[in-house]
Amino acid sequence: MSVEEASNWTTDHGPGTPHRAGIAHRDEDFRRLGIERERVAGWEDGARTDGRRGTYEWWYFDAHLDDGAKLVVIFMTKDLSAPNTRLSPQMRLNLDLPDGRSYEIIKDFPAASFSASAARADVVLGGNTFAGDLSHYAIHVDVDGITVDLMLDAEVEPWRPHTGYLVFGRKRDLEFAWLPSVPQGRVRGSYEVDGARTEVTGVGYHDHNWGNVGMISVINDWYWARGQAGPYSVIASYITAHKRYGYEPIPIFMLARNGRIVADDAAHVNFSASEIRTDPKTGKPVATVTTYTYDDGTDRYTVTFTRRRDLVANTFVEQMRGWRKAAARLVGFDGAYLRFIGELSIERQATDGYVLETYTDEAIWELMYFGHARQAGTANGSNES
Repeated sequence: MSVEEASNWTTDHGPGTPHRAGIAHRDEDFRRLGIERERVAGWEDGARTDGRRGTYEWWYFDAHLDDGAKLVVIFMTKDLSAPNTRLSPQMRLNLDLPDGRSYEIIKDFPAASFSASAARADVVLGGNTFAGDLSHYAIHVDVDGITVDLMLDAEVEPWRPHTGYLVFGRKRDLEFAWLPSVPQGRVRGSYEVDGARTEVTGVGYHDHNWGNVGMISVINDWYWARGQAGPYSVIASYITAHKRYGYEPIPIFMLARNGRIVADDAAHVNFSASEIRTDPKTGKPVATVTTYTYDDGTDRYTVTFTRRRDLVANTFVEQMRGWRKAAARLVGFDGAYLRFIGELSIERQATDGYVLETYTDEAIWELMYFGHARQAGTANGSNES
């Protein structure tokens, strides 16, 4: 199946896989959700769920800081492995310092300490806050000896792939939604580790995710990446649906130049993954090189991510506690999350193949794996089965 076919609402794959998966993009989808095709409203970054069983939601921020530090902060309504629980908020923080020190924090909070506005991004988790209006955000975190106080000012307008809703099943009522509220922005502020404060600037990103079905039951895996090189900024993802949806591929792509979006139609994207190895800790197939090629007949871009080393390689089970860990092991759940650092290359070509521009820079991207590893030669180019 071509990527162009995959980007549309897909057909059945036979009696063994009678369901469907894709991105909601019809006019009636926009009307049902109350959103516009060409404009993202501030309330879309506000709370979209109420914490009830079966739902989940998170606000994500990452930054590449000019001193060489890398930061990820996530405010979550609950652990992704347990969407059927009641509201059980959690903070995740990863900080990699230029001197080689690395911190990974997962901290649970009482439900009563969490609040989120439906009007805009205004999230409170204990004494930590994440607030903004699509143009300007303030993030304050103080957990386990690390304090973060950063401002994020958007340089690229908010964007979503069509409605931003991945929908699954014949009724199209199983949903996972994604809103890149700030595809790229300038960061300023400080972080403090064990009493030592560092003033910083850098480049940042913020997105917002929510859903009404556990991702383990609808998604097998995804590559997700974002980065900046020269005048370009990119968001790229290749999602593979669960086996029950025929491992349907769902590509997502957005490329901006000098803050203006120049390519975002996934129907014109081809994805490839190469130099695949099996990660020794998680057992998952990991590509050293992932490439997104965009060609609409007029513009041609090649975006390549080349892995240098792992920042994170964790199984979900090792992060679980108590009965959840025992239950996951009992059913053979082996989900994993990996984050990589390496080189981003963005190349623009003429229709005759002549290279017009090439830019490279450092980037961070991830592989989220909910399902079991598949066999080599599958559509996404990995050793999955």
